[in-house]
Amino acid sequence: MQPVETRSDIRHTLIPAPPSAVFAAMSDPARVARWWGPAGFTSTIHEFDFKPGGRWLLTLHGPDGTDYPNESRFVRVEPPGAWEIEHLSGHHFVLTIELVPSGDATRVHWRQTFDTAGHYEPLAGFLAIANQQNLERLAAEVLSQPHG
Repeated sequence: MQPVETRSDIRHTLIPAPPSAVFAAMSDPARVARWWGPAGFTSTIHEFDFKPGGRWLLTLHGPDGTDYPNESRFVRVEPPGAWEIEHLSGHHFVLTIELVPSGDATRVHWRQTFDTAGHYEPLAGFLAIANQQNLERLAAEVLSQPHG
């Protein structure tokens, strides 16, 4: 099997909030709908069964009006430190998000891993931008809510 690094988009960001506040923005479907997707996209969540084995059905709405239906399955849910999904429709990948305390902040580790480097490489440029925007939108959502 090819090394994970050759078939993954890996991002990190620091959000000035505790892991529990970040996890709250990642586990509430109403909040997820506000930040999920690249800049300019909106999301409609149809099903969000936030537990291992649970389904996540959503439609991403592109800025040009194109709809992108998505189906995923939650593989791992570990409050307040991590969750992982397997994306089942279209491009197959596993997205792992881990939250690591860092002082009064949280370091978010985001790894989107495809089956092969050949599947990942044509998407790499788009994913680098889209995933960074996703993390920026997550941070904005976390910071929009009070946390203690």
